[in-house]
Amino acid sequence: MATQESVPREAQLWARNIGGINETTVELDSGVTVLAGQNATNRTSLLQAFMAALGGESASLKADAEEGEVELELDGDTYTRQLRRAGNTVVTEGDPYLDDPELAELFAFLLESNPARRAVTTQDDLREIILRPIDTDEIEAEITRLTAEKDEISDELDRLESLKSNLPELERQRTDIETQIEEKRAELEEVKEAIEEAEDEADDQQAESDELEEKLEELRERRSELEDVRFDLETERESLAALREEREEIEAERDELPETDAMDRESIDEEIDRLQRQSQSIDGVVSQLQSIVQFNEEMLEGSHPEIRELLAEGDDGASDDGTVTDALLEDDETVRCWTCGSEVQRSEIEATIERLRSLQEEKLSERDEIEDRIESLRAERREIEQTERKRERLRERLTDVQNEIERREGHLEELTEQQDDLETEIDELEDEAAALEAEAEPEEDEDGDEESLLELNRRANELEFSLGRLERELETTTEEIEEIESALEEQDDLEARREEIRDELEDLRTRIDRIEREAVESFNEHMDTVLEILEYENIDRIWIERVGQTVR
Repeated sequence: MATQESVPREAQLWARNIGGINETTVELDSGVTVLAGQNATNRTSLLQAFMAALGGESASLKADAEEGEVELELDGDTYTRQLRRAGNTVVTEGDPYLDDPELAELFAFLLESNPARRAVTTQDDLREIILRPIDTDEIEAEITRLTAEKDEISDELDRLESLKSNLPELERQRTDIETQIEEKRAELEEVKEAIEEAEDEADDQQAESDELEEKLEELRERRSELEDVRFDLETERESLAALREEREEIEAERDELPETDAMDRESIDEEIDRLQRQSQSIDGVVSQLQSIVQFNEEMLEGSHPEIRELLAEGDDGASDDGTVTDALLEDDETVRCWTCGSEVQRSEIEATIERLRSLQEEKLSERDEIEDRIESLRAERREIEQTERKRERLRERLTDVQNEIERREGHLEELTEQQDDLETEIDELEDEAAALEAEAEPEEDEDGDEESLLELNRRANELEFSLGRLERELETTTEEIEEIESALEEQDDLEARREEIRDELEDLRTRIDRIEREAVESFNEHMDTVLEILEYENIDRIWIERVGQTVR
């Protein structure tokens, strides 16, 4: 496999009070750098210093130091990191090389606490670690959002189909109303002609006719006012019905919201703070355990030079030309303790180290559980905040609707009073007009079939009222038809959008599997490259294999 040609680069690292390092400066050239040396020579501490400069959070301070720092010079830029002790935790600050070290923490910083290394050691599943940088929650949230949008579009398309089925009936109603309007207009025209004839016949009784005409004109005005008031009443009642229905919907939506308490939010905040402190405390314990395990493993295999010398001086049975191993290891089963100098079984120390390592794993698992709990509480807090914001919006809407209902109810009472007053006044005017008409026409026609001028005016008013009502019905029906036709124009776009969403959902639902497949392929390709660079001829390949399960 061909490798890419790299540009020569140089780096310099300066570290102080990191791990077991007092202070050191290291220069690196391009290519692979091997840290060679005996155990307990601060190679791990140097790696921690590099990790801290790059952005890692797992560097530890010297046991006797309260603060430390690291500085990395690379390609003319300087990256700094400060560490300080805060209780049982180490707080990091500064300007590291990486803005987001997550990928490096997972796949480059391979100390013992590294998740990928732990998964390989304990034969756990690597899938979750490989996919951890992928925001699957965001993908799931997008799937939820698109599904909701698709459902809304489907509901709207169902509504449009229902409206479309109503069109023939609405068009028939419009035709019927138009026919009724034409009939009413023709009838009104006939009545108006009869009124003109009756007024011409009344010219001989001019004085009485003028007074009657004035009374009839006043009667027409009042009837027109009554028609307007009745129309306003009808409109107001419809508006009130719609507002009351909206109020019921808001109240139902409000009642469906889960109950929340200010104490719930406060207790969640307090629990998050407590868990964060607990997590930080566990991080401190894990860091200490890591240092202890690492130190004891190195001492079991060899020794720190100063401790070797001390043990050698205290070993009466060791010859001057004895080896380091002779000083520490009397035989394959015993070892000289580097803390008290006595001989103990190697298996006892190994068992103790294994218990410490198990405790470290338990603490790491405990920390992971705490972090999961913290994230769950944060999600619960976000849900409470969203619920409270929604409850407040509903409360404001309900207040506005209630105020509007009260205003319209007051207006409805005023209109009802106006209607009663106008009906009373019209009754009085009709009586007065009837009396005047009787005085103007003392002798009735023998057949009694002709309508009086008052009756003709009453009929004209009734026809005008009916005509106005029909015209409003025609306007409402026409608007409804036009709204349906306008809405149906969006049907094709909605159907196209629904198909787009279906495609997007299919893509999203297969994206995680595709990302997993690509990640595995990328991992295997990079491992081939690494093996080629390192020229490990005795290793055929290192790879991850995707294994599927057959579910019955």
